[in-house]
Amino acid sequence: MKRVTINAYQVGLVFKRGVYKRMLTEGKHWLTFSEDVVYHDKFQIFNPAQELNIYLQDAALAEALQVIEVKDNEIALQYENGLLKKVLAPGRYAYWKSLIEYKFVHADISKIEITEDLNKATLQSKLMAPYVFSYTVESYEQALLFVDGKYVQTLHGGTYLWWKTNMMISVRKADTRQVQLEINGQEILTKDKAGLRINAWVQYRVTDIIKALLENKDCERQLYIMVQLALREYISALSFDELLEKKDSISLHVDVAALGVEVSAIGVRDIILPGEMKDIMNQVLVAEKKAQANIIMRREETASTRSLLNTAKLMEDNPMLFKLKEMEYVEKIAEKIDSISVSGNGVLIDQLRQIFVTQK
Repeated sequence: MKRVTINAYQVGLVFKRGVYKRMLTEGKHWLTFSEDVVYHDKFQIFNPAQELNIYLQDAALAEALQVIEVKDNEIALQYENGLLKKVLAPGRYAYWKSLIEYKFVHADISKIEITEDLNKATLQSKLMAPYVFSYTVESYEQALLFVDGKYVQTLHGGTYLWWKTNMMISVRKADTRQVQLEINGQEILTKDKAGLRINAWVQYRVTDIIKALLENKDCERQLYIMVQLALREYISALSFDELLEKKDSISLHVDVAALGVEVSAIGVRDIILPGEMKDIMNQVLVAEKKAQANIIMRREETASTRSLLNTAKLMEDNPMLFKLKEMEYVEKIAEKIDSISVSGNGVLIDQLRQIFVTQK
């Protein structure tokens, strides 16, 4: 005989030639030499060396164990004293009944919807990462949920959680804010056959995500082509001069309802002329400026002539005014002369006197 001791919070399982015989609890026990004991910690999971059903035939051992069965397409969340400690895959598990309070929450993962009473913090923990699919839709976005390639529902702003299953989950989303699409380098002929390069833009936003993503392929590319064609049609109906006048007030009608978008504005940023057209426009501009300069010069000349005519009429009616004007010009001439030498007979003196002396 041999004596063994089972400590507190331990269990001893007795085997005889590899066959389970009985369970030993806390205390001292006698065994035959052909018997062996295997010690188990009651705070650890029970991992049997043989099939669990063999041990469960012992009523005492079955009473000391808490057996958990996790079915196919299931998982079980293991809580110890209220804290999540482990996630159990399909199988059978045995735990010793001890001071630890075990709680198990079963979840059906054969579907994608999470219907179990589990909070978001638990579902987003690291332990749940292999089993939970998470997707975030921003507040300015909308998204479409597809399961195995089939549309299921429209998602609005928020974080969504689904079980990871053998079904394929995919999400397509769209930004619902206003977006500006550039339409650059469009080579277009005007009504008067002027070849131009146009840079335009269009502002739009997605209003119906199902039409934009589900019913249309690459709606932005389709919008680009629709605006491009409308722009070509509009400009080809205008002459070059008309286009320059209406550049800042271009109004295009584009029916985009089928695309699930709403166009708020369309405009032309640049009108680029080819080299020859630039030379012609420069010549026209120079000619216009010259014509404007000539008009201004003619206007000034006309005003000056009119002023001279009015002055002449006044001097004709007033001899004194004529004499003052005459003296004004003599004074201006005298300012430019340093000295005057006069020689001659009395006739010259009389002539000067006639200039400077007013005749009565």
